[in-house]
Amino acid sequence: MVLGQYFHGISSGVFCVIFGIYEKLVNSVLNFFNDYKKNLKFLLPIVIGVFVGIIVFGNILKTLFNNFYIPTCFCIIGFIVGGIPNLIKQNTKKLDLNSMIFLLSTFFLSLYLVVIENGNHSSLSINTSFGNLILAGLFMSAGIVIPGVSSTVILMLFGIYETYLSAISSINIAILFPIAIGVIIGSFIFLKTIQFLLKHFSQYTYYAITGFTLGSIFVLFPGFAYGFQGIVSITLFIISMKLSYKMSFIKK
Repeated sequence: MVLGQYFHGISSGVFCVIFGIYEKLVNSVLNFFNDYKKNLKFLLPIVIGVFVGIIVFGNILKTLFNNFYIPTCFCIIGFIVGGIPNLIKQNTKKLDLNSMIFLLSTFFLSLYLVVIENGNHSSLSINTSFGNLILAGLFMSAGIVIPGVSSTVILMLFGIYETYLSAISSINIAILFPIAIGVIIGSFIFLKTIQFLLKHFSQYTYYAITGFTLGSIFVLFPGFAYGFQGIVSITLFIISMKLSYKMSFIKK
């Protein structure tokens, strides 16, 4: 999940989906107090992993991306692609027309978000009023909860992405506090919505998530490399894809 922190267009939810823990994670968070011992046992290793990943592997990842950008991107793409078969397998029914519509709709929506982010486009004027910051935080939570949706893009659409980055670096509570309120409210709303969709429309929801996940690959795609770097990139792609495939089918 820590990789989601180093790619603005990749949500941490994508990696939860790839490793087959997304639905269980949603249910554990929303039903935490119903069986807190069981849910704590599941959630605690994830939380620890996130903090360890940020602290221990943060500089390693930064070094890899700075010095071996293309091979590292291909390696991560391999992890995502390798987990897709398990994601599709979670659908109990075969792909029909309606499922295809959901898959393609979210796939192209994800591509559109990539285009917006690459163009650094902001469609709304900058408004840092308390209410607008809460609203931005509310929609920002969609990028945290929904796999393949970028929080960065959402903040860009509200015109406050640069303001948000500046607020983090300077710990500007006046900006961060209302955003945090929105994120908390939005996370609960989106988690509840996804839980409902997974329960009542599981097939369509998983195909929609598959579309978002496939689209998120284009956030990472660095272009093709030739020569030795190209060979290393393709090799890492194949190795990580096979590793992810095997890990995603391990019984959870």
